[in-house]
Amino acid sequence: MNKYVERLYNGVVKENPTLILMLGMCPTLAVSTRAMNGIGMGLSTMAVLILSNLVISLLRKVIPDEVRLPAYIVVVASLVTVTELLIEAYLPSLYEALGIYIPLIVVNCIILGRAEAYANKHTPLLSVMDGIGMGIGFTLALTLAGLIRELLGNGTAFGAQVLPSGIDPIGIFVQPPGAFLVLALIIAVMNAIGIKSRQRDLVDVGCDGVCARCTAECKKSGEVNAK
Repeated sequence: MNKYVERLYNGVVKENPTLILMLGMCPTLAVSTRAMNGIGMGLSTMAVLILSNLVISLLRKVIPDEVRLPAYIVVVASLVTVTELLIEAYLPSLYEALGIYIPLIVVNCIILGRAEAYANKHTPLLSVMDGIGMGIGFTLALTLAGLIRELLGNGTAFGAQVLPSGIDPIGIFVQPPGAFLVLALIIAVMNAIGIKSRQRDLVDVGCDGVCARCTAECKKSGEVNAK
């Protein structure tokens, strides 16, 4: 698989930030009461993610290791401020719906995680593709969760009435417990249909997730071979 296409595939499926890596849970659980909210938050985060990956990749050889995390936060905070002002100016209804969760994109684990794990080690173009893949995966997860919650909790989809007026919606799905129920349902379906993730690949090759143990065994093996 082409390495650029692989970054898209990983972000959407194998390393989906919400459904596989379990990152960005606060906005996922809080704003996914409607499908449109999910799209708005997902696209906002994706824009910041793409630009922050690009900037951090371009500056990866300039930023000292000792201050890289504060430098990442400054870059992300600047981009989030611009994004917040644009949404407030051109999409006021979305701005009101997302509220405090727009400025909280600054500390979103997805953005800082990709900056540290990928952007500061790879070329700008690969970093941009990684941001696009992760952003699409995050947006799809938020939109799907929002659509299910909106349909079951309000009887609507993207604001349009879907369920007949005689059927009462299940109000719990637009409340906080509904977010956990829907997220668990989506993950259960993914597991049931056997969607492969990076974690599953590691299990298949015998990885138990304890990296320190693997490191110790590798060192021991190297010492034995050296003797």
